[in-house]
Formats: sequence, C-alpha cells, structure tokens
Amino acid sequence: MILIDNTVISDDIADQYFVCDLIKCKGACCVEGDLGAPLTEDELPLLEEVYEQVKPYLSEIGIKTIEEQGKYVEDWEGDYSTPVIEGRECAYAIYDNKGILKCGIEQAYLDGKISWKKPLSCHLYPIRVTKYEQYDALNYDRWHICSPACDHGAALKVPLYKFLKEPLIRAYGESWYEELCREIDENNG
Repeated sequence: MILIDNTVISDDIADQYFVCDLIKCKGACCVEGDLGAPLTEDELPLLEEVYEQVKPYLSEIGIKTIEEQGKYVEDWEGDYSTPVIEGRECAYAIYDNKGILKCGIEQAYLDGKISWKKPLSCHLYPIRVTKYEQYDALNYDRWHICSPACDHGAALKVPLYKFLKEPLIRAYGESWYEELCREIDENNG
C-alpha cells in the first residue's frame, strides 16, 4: 500500500501491467455492469453544459434514453452515474465502424467541440476511487473483460500507473503523480 497526501493506493496499481486493447475487448467496460459510469457531483453540471455539443455524436437510442432518464441518474445509494440503454451500454457510448464502443463525450472532446474529456471514472478505469471522509482509496478493479488489456500491458511491460498517467494527474495533480512514481521506484529499487 502506498500513502500519498490523502490517498491510499493499492500495490496492484504499481505491480500490475495494463494497456487497453479495444480491438479485443470492443469497449466492454461501456456495456458490462449494473450501472453506467460513476459521476461525481462536480461532473453533473459539466454533463448538463456539454450535452448539446455531445448529442450529435450519440445514437438515436442513446439520445432517447437520455431524454427519458435524464443526463445522469441517481441510484438507490444516492450516487450518480450515466444512464444506460435497456440495462446495457452507457447512453453516451457509440459504436465505431469496427463495432467497438467508444465515448461520445470523448469524441466531441477530440473534435474540439468541448473542453471536458469524459467522466473521470471512465478515464481512470480500471482504477476505482472510493472516497472516505479522510482519504481516497485507489484500487485496481480486476474484471475478466479486461484480460486482453492485462496481456497487452504485460507484453509491452507497461504498469497500470504509467498507462493511466494522464487521468491520475487529472485527478490528483502532477506533483502527486511524481510522488507516486518516486514511491514505486523506491519500493522496487
């Protein structure tokens, strides 16, 4: 376990290899599970703000789902997530011409239409953050759908924390990430 500021980081984040392999998994993380992408309360107004720019990227059924359920939904525990289409894929997910699910929000971002890349939970996946009163716990969410990413990461020798450098910096800052790298280097040296 690694402790930095108000975060507790699982050793798996340093030890496990991971690089998404969308050709093999087809974006299964946008489909599998009980709920859509977890959202922070800070992201709710962002989703409201970007929706009109994102909407042209979405499928008809995605738009219909968002119009029926809302741009985000609140679950039984008071947590927020993206709506899902008929209990399956995220309403913001879109299929490309190879049948791979991608994020409509991210596509609008890549096209320069919006400045918000996508929900942080999606950007950080397979790291899941559990917020406690005193600290955030960062854990590696092992899931069979990501087996190709584990194999791909191992073949390339890319640890999970290096693959997720950008979203980790987005979440906790550059100096926090540099400290994470130092801690991992010291533990492995």
